[in-house]
Amino acid sequence: MLQNAREEAKKAADCLRTALREYDLKFGTILNDPDLASFRAMPEFKELQEEARLGGEDVGYSFRRDLKLISEVQAPFRGIRRFFYVALTAAAGISLLFTIPRLLRAIQGGDGAPGLLETSGNAAINIGGIIVLVALFFWDNKKEEEQLAQITRNETLSRLPLRLSTNRIVELVQLRDTARPVILAGDKETVASAMRKAERFRTELLRRGVILVPVVWGQGREPQVERKGFGLSPKATASLPSIGEEFDKRAQSIVAQSKIKAEIRFRAEVVSPAEWERWIRDQQKSEGITPGEDVYIILRLDGRVRKSGRGMPDWQEIVKEVPPMEAFLSKLER
Repeated sequence: MLQNAREEAKKAADCLRTALREYDLKFGTILNDPDLASFRAMPEFKELQEEARLGGEDVGYSFRRDLKLISEVQAPFRGIRRFFYVALTAAAGISLLFTIPRLLRAIQGGDGAPGLLETSGNAAINIGGIIVLVALFFWDNKKEEEQLAQITRNETLSRLPLRLSTNRIVELVQLRDTARPVILAGDKETVASAMRKAERFRTELLRRGVILVPVVWGQGREPQVERKGFGLSPKATASLPSIGEEFDKRAQSIVAQSKIKAEIRFRAEVVSPAEWERWIRDQQKSEGITPGEDVYIILRLDGRVRKSGRGMPDWQEIVKEVPPMEAFLSKLER
């Protein structure tokens, strides 16, 4: 059965590559489609997502262009820095071309030869400048790729589904501006213990918009009777928005926000646990944490990661660090 699932996933990945390349399919549609929930929890999706992030002939460049637009908003001066790196490197290179003949004449000596110390000093400055500027250029490129990878993870995170206490299923993006999800990942006993400790600070955590999201390792690998093939259960699929809808716009509408806000309680249940586990493990790798360790991840009101760490959180410390929802600092997070 597992072998058949992997073969189906490979076929699905090949079909999606074709759609991305030839039919201009938006990668966001793959992230949004509830029928692809099981596929997104498999290694083949991770490979496809990485290919789309890097761009190429197989998957096209639309997803990478979208990521770079977000990156430019978050780091608006990167393009200006690169321009100066290239311009100054070119200037140093031209100066070095003029300096080399002078250096050769200075080494040969004779009447009218320039000073060796001064000329060699100028050449050394130009060479050093070129090395430093090229190193800065490549360093900036590396930072951009790291940022694009983080944006990709944030986008994937925003599409993960949750079941609220009222049994309503929403995507994490729909909780933006109204809640601070705290993801608790670990074995069953550790997560249960952390949840019990959080109950002592329930009132203060609710004032700060905290909603607990427990993820038990291995839960996504347990057999689920309701799920067949790719996708969520019929009940879950019916509760999620349909393909191609603008979830961000829906989440920002006043009516939808007010309904969701009224339904948010202290705890939410993950839908498609395997998807959640895959995202958490990717996040652990990016932060140098061994995948599978107990970990907590606190999100901001805008959906980005605020804080994370090994083990379970110190709730008293979180109450001190996280401002109440009505505080000015909370408004800055939105």
